[in-house]
Amino acid sequence: MTSTHEGTFEGLRAQLQEAAATFADGPDALEGILLGIVDDVDHAVREPLEIFPVCHHSPASAIAMARRLREKQPKVVYLELCEDMAPLLTELRNCKLPVAVQSFATEVDGFPVEWSPLSVVAPITEASAEYQAIAYALDTPGVELVLVDRSSDHVFQWDARATESAGPAGPDAAPAEEEAALHGDAVGVEIGDLRPRFAELEEHLLHHGKVRHWSEWWHQYVELPLGDSDHDTYRQVMLLIGSLFRRLAPGDSHRLRVDEDRERYMWTRMREHLAATGTDPADCLYVCGAFHAASRVAEFGVHGTDTFEISPPSATTWQHGLIPSSHAAIEAQFGLAAGSVSIAATVWAKNVRRTRVEPFRLAGQAGAKKSRAKAKKAVAPAAVGPAEAIPPSDKLTGFLQRPPALDRLDEAELLGWSVEIVRAARRNGYLASTADAIAVFETSILLAGMRDRAKPTPYDFQDAAVTCIEKDTVPGRRDVRRLVEIMMGGDRVGQVGYEALPPLARDVHDRLAPLGLKLQQTGVQRALLDIASQPELERCSDALWMLRHLLPQGAARPIMGERKLGERPIQESWDLALGTYQRALIELGYEGVSIEQVLEQRLRRTAYDRRATTATVLEAVEDATLYLRSRRLADELGTHALEVLSAERSVDGAPEVLRRVRRLLAYYRTSEPVLPSWIESFAKTGYAHYCTLLPTAFTDEDATVRQVAATLGFLFSMESLALSLGCDRTQLELAVAQSHPEEPSKTALLWSAQVQLGHLSRADLRAKCDELLGNPLVVPAYPRYLSGLVQALEPVPGLTDFVVEAVSNAFARLPDPVLLPWLPTLITTLRSGGSELAPLLIREAGRTFPGRLAALDAWVPPWLAQPEPAAVLPAAGPEGIHGCTLLAAHPATCDAVASLLGCEGTWETAETDRPAGAALTGRHPETATALEALLAGA
Repeated sequence: MTSTHEGTFEGLRAQLQEAAATFADGPDALEGILLGIVDDVDHAVREPLEIFPVCHHSPASAIAMARRLREKQPKVVYLELCEDMAPLLTELRNCKLPVAVQSFATEVDGFPVEWSPLSVVAPITEASAEYQAIAYALDTPGVELVLVDRSSDHVFQWDARATESAGPAGPDAAPAEEEAALHGDAVGVEIGDLRPRFAELEEHLLHHGKVRHWSEWWHQYVELPLGDSDHDTYRQVMLLIGSLFRRLAPGDSHRLRVDEDRERYMWTRMREHLAATGTDPADCLYVCGAFHAASRVAEFGVHGTDTFEISPPSATTWQHGLIPSSHAAIEAQFGLAAGSVSIAATVWAKNVRRTRVEPFRLAGQAGAKKSRAKAKKAVAPAAVGPAEAIPPSDKLTGFLQRPPALDRLDEAELLGWSVEIVRAARRNGYLASTADAIAVFETSILLAGMRDRAKPTPYDFQDAAVTCIEKDTVPGRRDVRRLVEIMMGGDRVGQVGYEALPPLARDVHDRLAPLGLKLQQTGVQRALLDIASQPELERCSDALWMLRHLLPQGAARPIMGERKLGERPIQESWDLALGTYQRALIELGYEGVSIEQVLEQRLRRTAYDRRATTATVLEAVEDATLYLRSRRLADELGTHALEVLSAERSVDGAPEVLRRVRRLLAYYRTSEPVLPSWIESFAKTGYAHYCTLLPTAFTDEDATVRQVAATLGFLFSMESLALSLGCDRTQLELAVAQSHPEEPSKTALLWSAQVQLGHLSRADLRAKCDELLGNPLVVPAYPRYLSGLVQALEPVPGLTDFVVEAVSNAFARLPDPVLLPWLPTLITTLRSGGSELAPLLIREAGRTFPGRLAALDAWVPPWLAQPEPAAVLPAAGPEGIHGCTLLAAHPATCDAVASLLGCEGTWETAETDRPAGAALTGRHPETATALEALLAGA
């Protein structure tokens, strides 16, 4: 075989050697590179197993692939794609391209935990050679499709190996290209990636090609020349480009090692398959990126060495599925210019019409032509005669020596583009006219001429449109460059069909079917649920609330209606965009078979996370009750909340804990016959726990007033329940007695707690406030005391009237230099930390102050009003006033009550010489006097 191919590229070698000797000024480095490139092409062409080099999402590669498949009709197609993705490819017929094949793992075993979740994606479009090969293999009887690239597990195995060998993260720890290969949060598999890795080479090509970015250079100098070339020319040129980029790549040891390991892996798998099936290599086709086609590893070829050992997969469980992709996501993954994939799709459609090549499409695919597909299936395979053994001629020399073909200007196409972009610009607010269309037309031709092109490319037209229409302002949200991208095809977003969805996603669609919406459709749809008249819609409501909790914010957004503990829905309105967020819904299917299972797993994961706080666990308890209505899960997580609470050593989460435990306690008291055992234990444990932390919280500078107030609120609100469960109130009294705050707001908070415990009377508290206002040295700090009193409404709401009094006195007596700077602080305090306290103050102020402005002048605050003189009790005796005169004058009422109670007796006469009226009060006036003093003091 070697002798047969000997001399194929001898003429090209001689010319390159002469050019190297002429231009090289030193050692024979240039000669070695140039001759090495030719050797690489010759080496790949000689391989008995035909290698088909491709570039990802290249229309020229797709056309050449479709043409070659119809000519050769191979029995086995080896494809550079993760081998564990093979079972998913049959589901492509149920999808609308572009989509991506995805491998997903949430629980890792053998990789760093911080890498979770692991995700690998491989996008596929119709204008790609890979899709042509897949469609041919799946719809042609007797053809086998074999994926030979490393598995998804090995993708991360080799990354982990590189991380361990590199040591600490640094500039060389991870190649910069890996960041450009991200597809969302996933690692993108570079199928057929072909781009210079040598920055200086790419810059040189862009400069001399008079283009701005790599996508435009590839379109101008590779896509267009190879669009109409024959198979041998296409193959040799692509091998030449792959070898050039490979030999001029920088010395990145990690990247080079990964590339070579991938090539060893693929050739090892192909030789294993050939040995197992006995297939003739002449009946096979190997589809790979041009970069890997020119490989020089020892394992290369069907006769290569078998020294490469494939490591076993890790214990990580991988799940696979199809997710929607888009042109923008593909461009981001491969570092292409915005709009380049849309332009490639347009060029693909034009090439199909021009070359009359019949592309392959999966049966049932959106847009597939079933009749033609059947006709092609019926065509008998072409006979493979002796010509197949004839080595290909040297097409590379002729291609390199041939001047570029000047494609004539298609004036009708360019004119249509110019008119269409002006129409789109006017719709988006630009003041464009027919004159602008003419200017765009002429400027496109001018720019093409300046760049040595006979025909303007879409990139020339885009530059001309920006220059002539956009000028210096963008009136809408879309600029002209984006309008051109949309006109050329836009950012097409693929869609996964119902049959290809995972069980969870199909279950969601089935449960939401009563809504009568097209959930597969992209965009926002409004769903109206009248649950009162259609009780069966309550299941839809339950599913929507769980989806809102699990999916991104815009996937399911409630417009009307809310879900609260102890309440049943009546009417709801939703904005749904499940079609737009289809990928997120599909990835939920990797976590479980139903949304209830996924939600339960996430709640457990959140609650048992090492960074979880008591408030976080209580939130999980509330969500389990609210969405899942699971008493079992709520009890389990509530018990765990006890353990988390006991381990906390600060009151940072006290406000959130208080809010959630109050809500849960109110729910259980109204919906359950008895309280769950965990919440009783929580109240008992929390009472003792916060009593222990209270003295420290009062003196801790990091503890805010709101947090200390919430701690007291928990103690006072849970006191009755805790005491009934065996707690001792003395513990709280000792905690308050041991608290000695220095900060004014916390001092006022301590006074409020002492009032609640009965250790401080209101009169004493009022005296303390008056003393503060009367001390000129303390007056500047008085607003801070008031802030503490405002926060005290959380644990002691009974002080609301006193706080209104204190604030009113502050407004009346504080000087303006103190009062005015404090007002913004009061407002921000109420807004940020006391929004639930403001209604209490407003309601009490409305009850206290007069309702009309006219009455305000004569109004006297109740705390300043003079008490009325005490009434003197009449002396008892015959000459005194005989009380109860009204009762004696009208005895019927008293007789009726006595008869009802079964009492018998006679009425006394006025002349009876006995003490009249309330004799007991007259004998013991101390009780009445004490009551009078208490009422006067209140």
